Amino acid sequence: MIIEFSQGKIIATVHEVVVRFSALPAVNLSAHTDALTLMARGANVVIANGAECKWSIKLDDEAQLLALADHLGIAITK
Repeated sequence: MIIEFSQGKIIATVHEVVVRFSALPAVNLSAHTDALTLMARGANVVIANGAECKWSIKLDDEAQLLALADHLGIAITK
């Protein structure tokens, strides 16, 4: 699944999420799905916090967060 947002693209599989930035084509963020937390509360943030990664990005809207949660099977923290 590919979700386009204002800063680039999120490429999600059942095992991994990769974020590619439009403005910084040489920069990619990746994380295993076990390390992800999806936070709503109007923030619409994807948080990666694991042994090998620590990053977060803000999505444009809740629809993108819902699509990602649905594809990955991860509950959204409200």
